[in-house]
Amino acid sequence: MGTIQIENVSFKYDQMADNLFNTLNLKIDESWKLGLIGRNGRGKTTLMKMLLGQLQYRGQIISNLNFYYYPQTVVDKNIPTVEVVKNLAHLEDYDLWKIEIELEKLQVDVDILQQEFSTLSPGEKTKVLLAILFVDESGFQLIDEPTNHLDVEGRKIVSEYLKGKKGFIVISHDKSFLNPVIDHVISIDRSDVAVYKGNFDTWQKQWELQNQHEVNEKVQLQKDINRLHETAVKRENWSRQTEAHKNRKQYHEKVHLNKGFIGTKAAKMMKKAKTAEKRVNSAIDEKKTLLKNIEIEAPLELNYEKRNHPDIFVQVENLKLRHEDIVTPEVNFKVKCNQVVSLVGPNGIGKTTIFRQIMGLSQPFTQTGNILMANNLKISYLRQDNELKGTIRQLSTQKQIEPELVFSNLRKLGFERYLFEQPIEQMSQGQRRKVALAVSLSEEANLYFWDEPLNYLDVITRQQIIEAIKKQHPTMLLIDHDIDLINSVSSKKIELRK
Repeated sequence: MGTIQIENVSFKYDQMADNLFNTLNLKIDESWKLGLIGRNGRGKTTLMKMLLGQLQYRGQIISNLNFYYYPQTVVDKNIPTVEVVKNLAHLEDYDLWKIEIELEKLQVDVDILQQEFSTLSPGEKTKVLLAILFVDESGFQLIDEPTNHLDVEGRKIVSEYLKGKKGFIVISHDKSFLNPVIDHVISIDRSDVAVYKGNFDTWQKQWELQNQHEVNEKVQLQKDINRLHETAVKRENWSRQTEAHKNRKQYHEKVHLNKGFIGTKAAKMMKKAKTAEKRVNSAIDEKKTLLKNIEIEAPLELNYEKRNHPDIFVQVENLKLRHEDIVTPEVNFKVKCNQVVSLVGPNGIGKTTIFRQIMGLSQPFTQTGNILMANNLKISYLRQDNELKGTIRQLSTQKQIEPELVFSNLRKLGFERYLFEQPIEQMSQGQRRKVALAVSLSEEANLYFWDEPLNYLDVITRQQIIEAIKKQHPTMLLIDHDIDLINSVSSKKIELRK
């Protein structure tokens, strides 16, 4: 039976002051179905690249398994999909039945093999690349965020597909997707990496218990520190007072004590005070090792300006958009003050198109129906893509936001300080998404348009976002395929159907 043994592995990128991994030790069985969980930038994709042999590290990784990675790089997207499959899976024509079996399991029509890869929908591309990954049954698959371009139904299909497989590591932040799929979790925390047996819910319960345990230890230790500090201060004050009095003639005559005795007594008390001080310093050092894996230091807040009048911010009446053979479903809805209205529906049905039309952005669509917007609204638009450039400071200046406010929100999101001055386009997808989110959080706004805000974001950030929305009740129009987010924050759901 195959295993993956990671022994004393340390690694850091050149621009990092500290190691991303420090003497990492793990042992993984080839039959395990693992979910890889951790904050953005914590090293999930890096770990996969080390397994693939793409990065230099100290220590050793020992395995007899063949590793395959998703998403694969498609060099030429303007060729038939069947040629992409043959190139990536190293299949001949007589072996194509293997990919057809996998596509049928993923509920994909095999006729798409004759289409140019570039013409496939994002969900179809995801499923084709996953099918390629599992053609070789002897491989161990490394699957990096497969749900980002999948709608709710697509996520269910891929989840069911992976349930029938074994021997893989999947990075995902969608617990509804992960729970039925995995039987082990690798959790990359702030100070260590741990393996748990069970699914996402199992990990989350243990993680929350560990957090609470560390919080309780901190509270008790703080009490001990305060007590030790008070004792040390009292003893030091007494010894200083005694030393000051020992040369006073009136004092000696009154108590009939000799100077040497008092000096010795004061010295002993000072020594005890110094010992107590050392105990305080030792306790403080111990405190610093606690709360090592607690991620959320401060809750997120939107820079939301509540408006009481008018009550209705957006009113959409019989809206339908058309361009050539593309037609959106007709929709009717209102967005009232402090409501979160979610547009839900499959990929490609027109949710983002409707968003952009409401905002008055340029599109080649003919509109029927009406869009009514309240006057003088401050709108914050979080786009679906991550096409940001320059540094965070430059972006903040461009958006007329105080950079320190954006930096503060990024720190709450677990963003590392060394990234603050780096070009955004050189960051990972998750890091770029956090920059876009921090900008939207920092903007003064009466109304938020958030288009798939959770793409590429880690589970802890997702929970922070949910808690912030539930606490502040901003006025928001929302698109996302994460069921937990939609169910947790929506005041109203508008279903788009073909």
